[in-house]
Amino acid sequence: MQQEVLKAEKLNKYFYEPATTQVLYDISLSIGEGEFVSIMGKSGCGKSTLLYLLSTLDTSYEGTVDITGVRVTGLNENDLAGFRNEHIGFVFQFHYLLPEFTVLENVMLPALKLGKLNREAIEQHAMDRLRQMDMHEHAKKLSGKLSGGQQQRVAIARALINNPRIIMADEPTGNLDSANTAIVFSIFNQLVQEGNTIIAVTHDHDFARKSTRILQMADGRLTL
Repeated sequence: MQQEVLKAEKLNKYFYEPATTQVLYDISLSIGEGEFVSIMGKSGCGKSTLLYLLSTLDTSYEGTVDITGVRVTGLNENDLAGFRNEHIGFVFQFHYLLPEFTVLENVMLPALKLGKLNREAIEQHAMDRLRQMDMHEHAKKLSGKLSGGQQQRVAIARALINNPRIIMADEPTGNLDSANTAIVFSIFNQLVQEGNTIIAVTHDHDFARKSTRILQMADGRLTL
């Protein structure tokens, strides 16, 4: 039986400026270990807003979110930051690498912040992750010198450095050409085979069709 790694119940979300507007309506879902879930829908339907709630980056909502058996709803910011760093890896449409740092240094940063390993062990683990992305030969380069596809692969390596249970991805292939999109999907698929759980917001129908489950959204509600 597939172990549940994320559960959300009756999530409602409001924006209050310039006027009170409800953007998510009674969303409940359960995601199991090793699932690759794509969230799809038209622009403005609430899919990225939902991802931010599920990832604990947005804490202003009604309802509850449990991740790896922990009720994260209601935790203070310090506890949430620590939980995110240990259990969730993030991949965004924009890679958010620090251009003045090397590829290796960028990948090491979340592990240095977590502080569970010494620097030598973190560096070795970071190199292992870069090797997994076929980016190890670029480890000493400044990240700003890489192509867009290469930078996204480095961002994935950074997301994996703390061995998270869940990878949250917001339009991870939105800025990539078809060749690099295929590379990113291949990486994600391999991660799922290794037991990772991936939740990805995407507009790419081809990408979504290859995931294990699609959640369709419209007007702030799950429709499928």
